[in-house]
Amino acid sequence: MTAPPDTAPAVLACGEVRTCVLPSGRPLDARAAAQLLRLRADERVLVSVRPNLYALSPQTLTGVDCRLPTANGAKVRVVGTVAARAALTEGRILQTSAYFRTPAQGPDRRRPWGHYLIRPGVVEPLGRLPESAAQGLLSGGRPGELDLGLIADGVLTSLVRHPLLDQRAPLKSRPTRLRWAALPTETGQGPAIEEFTLAEDDLRTVRLRVPAGTEPAAITALCEDFALHDWLLTTVARLLAGGLGPVEGPDALKALRPAAEHLMHLWMPRARGDRTLRALWDVLEQDPGFTRQWDNLVQRVRDRLALLNALPKQST
Repeated sequence: MTAPPDTAPAVLACGEVRTCVLPSGRPLDARAAAQLLRLRADERVLVSVRPNLYALSPQTLTGVDCRLPTANGAKVRVVGTVAARAALTEGRILQTSAYFRTPAQGPDRRRPWGHYLIRPGVVEPLGRLPESAAQGLLSGGRPGELDLGLIADGVLTSLVRHPLLDQRAPLKSRPTRLRWAALPTETGQGPAIEEFTLAEDDLRTVRLRVPAGTEPAAITALCEDFALHDWLLTTVARLLAGGLGPVEGPDALKALRPAAEHLMHLWMPRARGDRTLRALWDVLEQDPGFTRQWDNLVQRVRDRLALLNALPKQST
């Protein structure tokens, strides 16, 4: 939906992504994926099968009226709607996202809800938006401040409890969180990743520069792609290190085989999304080198499986 003409241009877009393995013994096919992700009865789930099976839910909205996190403690109240959605890749990896955009200047006082409802995914400050808002959102808020993670978690919780799922995940893993903030690019500059940080408790933070007017949904798609591949790297690395199971003996086969069967074929950076923003993958391929890390992990898994499969033959 196009914003009404009296809406100021957005100067900040923010979001948070949750990524986890679907608690299902079998991957969902296209029809089951569409059934799972039907968050709204009045809009259909988008499903594509090339280059891999991918399903995207319709957008839902959550009304918010609270303080905005800021890095310097500045107090600013924001009112509006946060958008949320869910995506399922190859019927196996589930992601939920919450996101919004905000202008630099909002009204001096709160307006009726009708004003905000016709601006989906827009959160307006009462007064001027502090420059420290982006860093505040990346750092996380205090109790009572806007928390996109709670909204993303709410969608995730409702989906993993769906009756379609048998609660039998094919491998041990932990969910990850990716928190992002995007500011407009400087004049004459292209999109850029200013910061990509691996924090504690499975949190990643990304600070971006994107062309003015870029839709938050497009930035969300890019960050979901980042989050998916980071989750794959993190999960396989933990399996190899024994963080999610044994690393020696027959039981190690039970831990590693699911990675080979269910995860190896999912590595496909830049499969979807805005073509302009896809170029940002080049940054992660150079440093820290996502695909180089993945290729190394895949080879280690294959070597370990070959060795473990050979052990019983040597012992007889």
